[in-house]
Amino acid sequence: MTADRDRTPPLPDRAPPVIGSDGIRPLLRNHDFQTLWASRFFAGLGKESGEVAYPLLVLLLAGSATQAGVIGAVQVATAMVAAVAGGALADLFDRRAVLLVCDVGRLALLGLFAFLLFTGHVTFPVIVAVAVGSSAMMGVSTPVAMASVKQLVPASQVSDAAAQNQIRFSTTTALGAPLAGSLFGLGRALPFVTEALAYLVSAALVLFIRGPLQSRRPPVRERWTLRGTVSGFVLLARHPILRPMILWIVGFNLSFTQSGAFLALIATAEEQGATHVQIGLTVSLAGAGGLVGALAAGAVVKRARPSSTFFAAAWSAPLCALGLAVAPNLVSLGVLLGLVFAVVPCVNALFYGYVAASVTDEYQGRVLGAVMFMALVSQPVGILGIGMVFDLAGPTRVFLAMAFVSALAALFTLSPVMRDLPRPEELADA
Repeated sequence: MTADRDRTPPLPDRAPPVIGSDGIRPLLRNHDFQTLWASRFFAGLGKESGEVAYPLLVLLLAGSATQAGVIGAVQVATAMVAAVAGGALADLFDRRAVLLVCDVGRLALLGLFAFLLFTGHVTFPVIVAVAVGSSAMMGVSTPVAMASVKQLVPASQVSDAAAQNQIRFSTTTALGAPLAGSLFGLGRALPFVTEALAYLVSAALVLFIRGPLQSRRPPVRERWTLRGTVSGFVLLARHPILRPMILWIVGFNLSFTQSGAFLALIATAEEQGATHVQIGLTVSLAGAGGLVGALAAGAVVKRARPSSTFFAAAWSAPLCALGLAVAPNLVSLGVLLGLVFAVVPCVNALFYGYVAASVTDEYQGRVLGAVMFMALVSQPVGILGIGMVFDLAGPTRVFLAMAFVSALAALFTLSPVMRDLPRPEELADA
């Protein structure tokens, strides 16, 4: 029929695969993805060092642990809300422009803040304002960058790309704190100057990405509305595969968010009379599990069945929590917690692979913004709960509570959908 012949073909949902002479090019040779990865590495390093530098500065200037805690809480809350807005921006506006605005904005903000520190014009409200502004721009840019991955790698490599991103997350987390502490010892403004330079490098790298970061837009652009902004939550709630996954993630974060787990570990160690050096080594041992898991995530995603990976991650958490309740020494505490953190990057790589493969580019940002919000919103609740249970009942009850909550969350992995998961690339090909 004539109407069918003249009909405009549907817009492609992703950029063509990066092809070499022998087929699909290896991910490490994908210039655009690796450039985006490097850009986000520097931005993440700046963000992680800043999260340590702000409380250190408050403690130095005001000597108030409460005010230092306010800084941390405000940063998480800001990033949480900004991620939802960032997800909408990723779907409705040019992603490259949004990334550049956020990086350049943080560069200017941190440069000004460093100048105020040099001249002695910094007060607590100023620190809060800078921390909020920086966290807001990080919250906006994160789902934008994550949504761009779908356009830079072929469908068969989305899980590999997500696994490589886990290495970035773990590395910046491991490097950010010691970097900020070392620089702070040399000068209170130095961590923020370095953070500003990290954003400069990040912005420069974005300019070297050659390919498009999103699919071609239709002639009529969707209007930015509140209903459209939160549509990522609706899609998550209706998605048969992503729904049980995100519910498990929320439950896991309630019991095993890194800050909360470290709080329980540190409080238990102090109750046992451990020295600060012993506590530091135990926390480092636990944290190393995340980096090891990130390095192994690529191999796990390729070789293990997705259902087996989720099942092992979900049920190892309550088992390790029970082990923490009866652990005989600090070393065993660190090892058990490290085992839990080791499986997290593998699950994250799979989950973000499913988002990239099963959600159209039109909604990538909004779904990722909703995911970030739900992952973050459970963390302060979990941290507060762990602290309250520890004060009221001691370490054994804390670990038993963590085991109970994580076991309830793990029940989602027993659903028929979770027991027979396809690989992410199979969803992309469907």
